[in-house]
Amino acid sequence: MGQLIYGSPGRAIEIDDDALAHLKLVATTKLRRGESFTFSWVNPAGEGPGRSTIWLHPAIPLTFEFDDAQPAELSTRWLEELAQSSHSTGGIRMDLSQPVPRE
Repeated sequence: MGQLIYGSPGRAIEIDDDALAHLKLVATTKLRRGESFTFSWVNPAGEGPGRSTIWLHPAIPLTFEFDDAQPAELSTRWLEELAQSSHSTGGIRMDLSQPVPRE
């Protein structure tokens, strides 16, 4: 289980390494272009019901920490879906209790 650390002081959001790797690629691409967007998630099991949303902006500190030293195998299909959703008014949405979709 990796972590997305957002803001200063950092808020740690636990995310599966595979899902975090996909989010990292899409988020860094958008932020590199100076594009802001929202990231919303359904709380994982054990954290209680609910959902959260953060606003990702190039000026806000963002760190991706992975438990696994090996890079995750990325799903092109899911990367495309995440990138497409990042352009929508709802932003990127993930259910952290669900496994990463595979090809």
